[in-house]
Amino acid sequence: MSHRILLVDDEVDILEFVGYNLLKEGYELYTARDGAEALQTAARCRPHLILLDRMMPRMDGAETCRAIRRDPALRDTMVVFLSALGEEEQQLTGFGVGADDYITKPIKMKLLMSRIRAILKRVDAAADTPPEGAPEAATATEPPAARGIEVDSARHTVRCDGREIRLPRKEFALLELLAASPGQLIAREEIYVKVWGAKVVVGDRTIDVHIRKLRQKIGDDRIVTVKGVGYKFEP
Repeated sequence: MSHRILLVDDEVDILEFVGYNLLKEGYELYTARDGAEALQTAARCRPHLILLDRMMPRMDGAETCRAIRRDPALRDTMVVFLSALGEEEQQLTGFGVGADDYITKPIKMKLLMSRIRAILKRVDAAADTPPEGAPEAATATEPPAARGIEVDSARHTVRCDGREIRLPRKEFALLELLAASPGQLIAREEIYVKVWGAKVVVGDRTIDVHIRKLRQKIGDDRIVTVKGVGYKFEP
């Protein structure tokens, strides 16, 4: 399968350098210089993955990512930020608008290609998953619920104290994992494997960033940190 990748950056050097390596790996490459152009190109080529800069003219990366997540045709498109803005708050903002990963510049090409391969494997795995309503769905268990939190895996929705909240893909998967076993300690290593996949290379702070963002939405007291070990959901 030839994967389509849209590379979005206002720096010509980045487009040429990263683009050259993507083409060398055999990917079908599309490029854009700003967010507005990126949305037009994405609507036309329907990429599997968008590599998106944060600081761009016309539409910045955060605004562009929000627009991508609002488009039903691009709902399953993976978005990875490539940005010189590496502070934790900037990464939190990136995940908050719906990014699947965040890689800081200067870009380490081997690491970037490794993450791209891992992400596209998840894209392929999702494509092989039976659609909602297939026979397998008949055996689905009741959605996990605890202390005002209801996670509906089939509909990909979360209700917190009676109100529905929208979570990006990774935050939803993380909450789903923790809420499925209330009171049980989930080790960091298990979270990495079950949420990101055994072959995905992610930074050491990735879980911490997602946990912090999740706490902002469902409350600080619902996810307990066991320092150096993992997390647990307290009912």
